[in-house]
Amino acid sequence: MAEEALEAPAKASEQLARNAGLMREAGKRLRDLSPPFAATLARGSSDQAAAFAKFLLETHVAMPTLSHAPSIGSLYRKTSPRFDGVPLIAISQSGRSPDLLAAAADARRQGAVIVAVVNDAASPLAHLAQIVIPVHAGPETSVAATKSFVCTLVALTHLAAEWSGDEALLAALETTGAVLEQAAQANWTSAVPLLRDARTMLVLGRGPTLPIAGEAALKLKETSGIHAEAFSSAEVAHGPMRLIGAGDPVLVLAPNDVAREGLVERLAEFAERGANLVVAGLEAELVPTATVLPSPRDVHPVLGAIAQIQSFYGLAEALARARGLDPDHPPHLNKVTRTL
Repeated sequence: MAEEALEAPAKASEQLARNAGLMREAGKRLRDLSPPFAATLARGSSDQAAAFAKFLLETHVAMPTLSHAPSIGSLYRKTSPRFDGVPLIAISQSGRSPDLLAAAADARRQGAVIVAVVNDAASPLAHLAQIVIPVHAGPETSVAATKSFVCTLVALTHLAAEWSGDEALLAALETTGAVLEQAAQANWTSAVPLLRDARTMLVLGRGPTLPIAGEAALKLKETSGIHAEAFSSAEVAHGPMRLIGAGDPVLVLAPNDVAREGLVERLAEFAERGANLVVAGLEAELVPTATVLPSPRDVHPVLGAIAQIQSFYGLAEALARARGLDPDHPPHLNKVTRTL
């Protein structure tokens, strides 16, 4: 897991170069298509990437985006005929999960334009799609996806930038390798003592970092057996905050855009309850009682969010080891989940 995570910055840079022409063509095709909405299709870590795609498409492309549950097409056979001409972004590291394949095939029969974002460009999902976007992460053997997830986020950002023609986002992508390398070298292990004995915890994000919080919570479950749940920092007061008391850990992945509004005040409420705050993306003086983790400064908010998950993987691996667990072979899990 640790070795593969450290490969992500170079793999992402390679991907951006190899996919440059493909992405320009895909962006133009999607602009010309001018769909009324877009949809995503994914499970597991890929579904967190799909949530990131939704954020990107709605904020940068002004494209309403829904999450199409795989079981709707694969199990219930209820795909809407209104998918005609709608891009369905199917995200899968392996491209082999039976339910995703069945749902994508059903949606294509209903007229959807399948956009496959896959690590294996020779996979059945890639063969099914009209547009194939390889993430070029290379072989990944750890059950816990790391470099494939980071590369998928970069690919989705590249697609959104070309689709929208967002010059600022396109320019930011040129710095991807350097930003991710800085993030890969950031040491988050100061949080290990606070999380080593945790059984439950919250992971907070908002805007571009909410899907990152979702992926972090999933990895904490997978690799460390911690019942971690992700929430928006804007929504956490609607019930989940009741669960936090003295000594309870809260991991906060602060966004670097307008979504951070009100975050410092919300964290002060957690601090008053005695929570152990672990915070990335905020200056230490804003959260004086928290353990503050290093994050790249002065970067585009989208890249800043991707950088946070890059740094988090080092923490997740170290935390699992500190708990006496093997993050590469978590019990009851497989690399390809064959949901029917």
